[in-house]
This record gives sequence, structure tokens and C-alpha cells, in this order.
Amino acid sequence: MSLSLSAEQPATPDVATDGVWLECIECGDTFAPFDDVRYTCDECDGLLEVRYEDLPTFDDFEGHGVWRYAAALPFESGVSIQEGSTPLYEVPRLEDEIGVEALRIKHEGMNPTGSFKDRGMTVGVKVAEELGVGRLACASTGNTSAALAAYGSRGGMETLVLLPAGKVAAGKIAQASLHDARILEVDGNFDACLDIVQELAAKGEVYLLNSLNPFRLEGQKTIGLEILEAFLADYDTVPDRIVLPVGNAGNTSALYKAFRELVQAGELDEDDVPKLTGVQAEGAAPMVEAIENDADEVRRWDDVETRATAIRIGNPVNAPKALPGIRETGGTAVAVSDEEITDAQRSLAAEGIGVEPASAASVAGLRKLRADGVVDDDERVACLTTGHLLKDPDAAAAAGGDPEPVPADTDGVLEHLQQ
Repeated sequence: MSLSLSAEQPATPDVATDGVWLECIECGDTFAPFDDVRYTCDECDGLLEVRYEDLPTFDDFEGHGVWRYAAALPFESGVSIQEGSTPLYEVPRLEDEIGVEALRIKHEGMNPTGSFKDRGMTVGVKVAEELGVGRLACASTGNTSAALAAYGSRGGMETLVLLPAGKVAAGKIAQASLHDARILEVDGNFDACLDIVQELAAKGEVYLLNSLNPFRLEGQKTIGLEILEAFLADYDTVPDRIVLPVGNAGNTSALYKAFRELVQAGELDEDDVPKLTGVQAEGAAPMVEAIENDADEVRRWDDVETRATAIRIGNPVNAPKALPGIRETGGTAVAVSDEEITDAQRSLAAEGIGVEPASAASVAGLRKLRADGVVDDDERVACLTTGHLLKDPDAAAAAGGDPEPVPADTDGVLEHLQQ
């Protein structure tokens, strides 16, 4: 199965249900979408993608939020908390400083639980209902657990989240806890958590809702559709480049799938597809390593460390989908330091946009690529910020200024301000 932009729309197999089926990206084998719980190919263990008999056009989209794009999704509606339709902010000072023709910030932190993960969960939990499973589970650096807990509660299902002990921001643990998830802290990193939850799923103990689940990415591809529609409305063209943080590489894979489907439907010219550009922290950059070495596979990093906890991942499971997405669109990948991430976080805050550290990686990466001449000055760029500032209040406090003690009287305050 080819993941190239020029790949033709596949013929509908006999296993399709209402024009929807699963297809292996490695061997091309096809499966009915809802007859059994399945995450990877039965034949070769390759990653699966959701396929559709009828691909949508822009005219098919109506309504609000993720489910505005129901024509591009497996169902007409899902388990919803009004996710999607997030802002695409103008940032004039950053635009001038970086030196591009246009820069917009797609702030996914404005979703119900404060991250882009809600888009995948509204679809994924609906699939769990369709399959009749009772217990949902995920491994998480924090945002997935918060989203799964909220959407699982909304759907009336038991949720189980596995987190790396001592490595998840307090705001995210608090969300999962309040939404009544059962939280297991694992003595290991995120990748160890994912190994365990995959084994639990293989034993039939849980329904896995990490981005290994192909239905999760269907919801996340609506980020790309929203960006394209907004740029077409404001600039009468799509962006030249979309820059996004990379952890498990789900968003890179999802956006690439959205663009491939639009090309196959004749709605987007292959030459106009935005360059997908991934950004990782220097301490957790296996995708960048693969791009720089022109490797076909990503080497697992067993030891990863960065203050950008949401992308502290050494084994991106969606790399087989994401690497073609970067290469086929003419994009690239770059690693940035924690200091560059924090500086970008402060710059976004100066524009009134509050994000957690991992989110700011996109702006830090754009800065670096522009300084290196990889990004041209005439480009229109969208940077994806994936989570809200309050997801990691400790990091926000560390990046900001310290409180200043003053006396409890007006004269004392005025005297302090004059110092």
C-alpha cells in the first residue's frame, strides 16, 4: 500500500461496512471496520488506516467542530463535548520577528480538556461503543489520559490510564483523576507504559485508545481541514507549511491523511499540499534523526528527557505513516533545545496565547528553520500548538516572572513600583 500523494483511491473491498474499511499500510490487506477489535494488521502487524468509498469535498462540510467533517469520518456523530473549531490566531509581532509573509497559530489548547486529543477521542470512544467494549485504556504523557477520562466518562465507560511515574504534569493528572479514571503510575517511561497497555489490549482486557488506534487519527485529521478552510477564507490559498510538535507522530500522520484524501477527491492539487514540518525536543528526537539520516525506520530512543513532557517519547508508533507525510510534502524535521522551547513559550504568551512547553516547540522549530534559511520569507505558515498553558502550571510559573511582595497599603505599593 502506497502512502504517496499520487496514490489512487483504492477500490472498495467486500469487507467494507457502509463504505468504510480498514487497510494495512504495509501489505494492503483489508478488514471490516467494526466486526472485531483490531489495531494492526492480522497478517503482517502493520499499521492500519481507515478508508472510505466516498471521499468528501469542501462542499460536504457543514456545522461546527469536529463533526462538521462527518462526511470525512466513519460516523455522522460521536461521543462529543463540542470539540474542534479551535482558534487560528494572528501573531503580528512574531510574524515580523520570524520574517515570514504570514504566521498563524492553531491553538488546540482551546479544546474541552485543553488539548488536541479531544478530536481523536470523540471518534475513538464512539467506535468503542460500536464494538461494545466496556473498559478503555491508554498510555499517556498526560493529555491523552485527560481526554480519555473525560470522553470515557461522557460515554459511561470505565477508563484506565498508565502514566510514567513522576513524569506527568500535575494539571493533567488532576484532570484524569477528576474525570474518574483509574490511574496507574508505572515505574518507567511513556514507551514502557505503551508496551504494557498494548499487551493488555492484546489479552482483551482493554480497548486501546492511543494513536496506534487508526480511528483516533480520523478525528485528529480535522485539524488540517480546519487550517485549510481558514487559510482559504483569509488568503484565498492554503498554507505553504504547517509546523507541528512531534511525540507519537499522530498529528503528522493524520494531517497527511487528510491532505491525501483531498488530493484523491480532486479538492486539492498535489503541488499545493502544505509542507509538513515536525519539531522535537533535542532530548527526544528519534524522528528528526530518521529524517536527517534519510532512514526508512525510526530508531527507538530508550532514554529521553525534556521539559516538554507531552513529547517526551522515544518510540513514535506512527512513524511509518508520518515519515512519508514529511517527505512526500517536501517538509522536514528539526530538533530544538528546552531553552528554545521556553523562549518560544514566552513569545507566544506575549501575544496573549498561553501554551504548555511541548506546544511552543512548533514556534521554536520555525524560528530555527527560518534562521537556517530552510523556510523562505514569502511563506505562509501555520504553527500548531497542542495543549493549554494550564496543562503544566509548574512549567508556566518557571517560565514567567516571580511575584513581588509589597506592603498592604497604597503608598507602599507606589513606592515599590518606583524602584
